[in-house]
Amino acid sequence: MMTIETILSILDNLEKLHKSLLRIAKEKSELIKNGDIQGIDQLLKDEQAHLAAIVQMDQSRQNAVSNYLEGKGISMPMNPTITDLIEATPIPDTEQLTEARDRLLHAIHELKWQNDLNQKLTYQSLQFVNLSLDMVRPRTESVTYSKTGINGKKASRDIPNFDSQA
Repeated sequence: MMTIETILSILDNLEKLHKSLLRIAKEKSELIKNGDIQGIDQLLKDEQAHLAAIVQMDQSRQNAVSNYLEGKGISMPMNPTITDLIEATPIPDTEQLTEARDRLLHAIHELKWQNDLNQKLTYQSLQFVNLSLDMVRPRTESVTYSKTGINGKKASRDIPNFDSQA
């Protein structure tokens, strides 16, 4: 039978994994700012390994919570949450579970904020690259058709033009 201590240990491990992922996300911010593509590539591999561990640990959490509740004869939804568990446990355990859940949620919130920042930094970097490319790319003159022939950008305003873009 699963114990609250087992579940608390799993929650603690989930928090540690999320905090480690947060460190990676912060490192990624610096690499994005510096344009270090190889460094980012390596961090993405580390990130994938962390995510796989988190998925596996979360599955262990779900199993532990389900087993604990079944052992107590409490029926719950298919994938009970920690909140479901808190509502079904005695008070001393509830306090520990609530603290562990809140620490984990805080780590997840920080990670979400950092990932949002990284997304914005990546978008800005792409905008800068596109702007730089636009500055070095040769410009083509827009071509218009008129009664007297094909004209470049400096077409006379007196002659009616047919705009191929229209």
